[in-house]
Amino acid sequence: MKHVPIYVSLACLILFSSFELKKEKTSVNANHERAQVALESLYAKYAVQGTNLLRENYPFDDKYTATYLASDDQAVPNQYSYLWPYSGTFSAVNAILEATDNDKYKEILDTKVLPGLEEYFDQKRDPSGYASYINSAPESDRFYDDNVWLGIDFTDTYMMKGEQKYLDKAKLIWDFVASGMDDKLGGGIYWCEQKRESKNTCSNAPGAVFALKLFAATKDRAYLYSGKDLYEWTQKNLQDPTDNLYFDNIRLDGKIGKAKFAYNSGQMMQAAVLLYKATGEDKYLTDAQNLATACYNYFFHDFKGAKGEQFCLLNKGNIWFTAVMLRGFIELYNVDHNPIYINAFKKNMDYAWEHSRDENGLFSTDWSGQQKDASIWLLTQAAMVEMYGRLATVK
Repeated sequence: MKHVPIYVSLACLILFSSFELKKEKTSVNANHERAQVALESLYAKYAVQGTNLLRENYPFDDKYTATYLASDDQAVPNQYSYLWPYSGTFSAVNAILEATDNDKYKEILDTKVLPGLEEYFDQKRDPSGYASYINSAPESDRFYDDNVWLGIDFTDTYMMKGEQKYLDKAKLIWDFVASGMDDKLGGGIYWCEQKRESKNTCSNAPGAVFALKLFAATKDRAYLYSGKDLYEWTQKNLQDPTDNLYFDNIRLDGKIGKAKFAYNSGQMMQAAVLLYKATGEDKYLTDAQNLATACYNYFFHDFKGAKGEQFCLLNKGNIWFTAVMLRGFIELYNVDHNPIYINAFKKNMDYAWEHSRDENGLFSTDWSGQQKDASIWLLTQAAMVEMYGRLATVK
């Protein structure tokens, strides 16, 4: 595999070389507060009275159809959000719970987030797993990546609180995810249970993270071997050797979908660090550091702010993809303590707080503040809560 040199773009390096984490103007407590305020805004604008469910967008649009499903026939107007955006609130509340260790957020998790989540739990099909829409509606597709994200969250909650119910749910989800593997293309997890047409980085990279987190939680080496296999399969089949980033998917006919998204590479970064921690093998840390450099060079650009300040701004796009990439950068920072990337995120999140929030406390996808979204997606808000919460844990 070809490795890019360990460097960051010169302009961004110059801009951030003078920063150190301890000198950041935004304190850990400020990010605590921002995460909590953003979560309150989310529930104020997306909650559906009398339920634990949420709307997909604000303002609510009863004609909205999702564009991220596997088939057009399932993309119909719905009263509630699909599973993917709803699941973002699980990650968001988990992040605040980790940052604050405040039982208020465990109560929100246990009385609001998880009861709503169970509305999507499908036990009619074997193995049980979470469907893309609530189970009182007509049967919907089940996505392996949707379930992987939930499995990661349940494992994280177990690691924080030690309650067996969370680990039991994570193991159940793993069984569903494992049912999405076969020998075609040499291994890997499919994207959609009902349409086994491609194996995607978004199911395999977080699949590796999920398995490695389960290994950390249980010490069962079967999870370690699964995590290692998924990591190596994804690296072999979906990494672009020219820049170390990851393509989106490989179809069963071998055709590569070459889009590059922040969360795919970010999850491979996190998986590499988890493998390094589990095995002590330096090659995994090198993989993570090379990938961090590649992500920084690809997903950030030079920017001049409203007051003339210059820094590297994250590219406009899916904000949740950015939040998942941050997970990888934080995992790496906790091992190698290189502050460049975390400082870049801190600067971005400071700027977004000042320039991309509206009068309802909701965030647009353009952090420069130059464009405001007319319709604001639930998952964008959950991702912002998650990022402020995760940055509050960085010491």
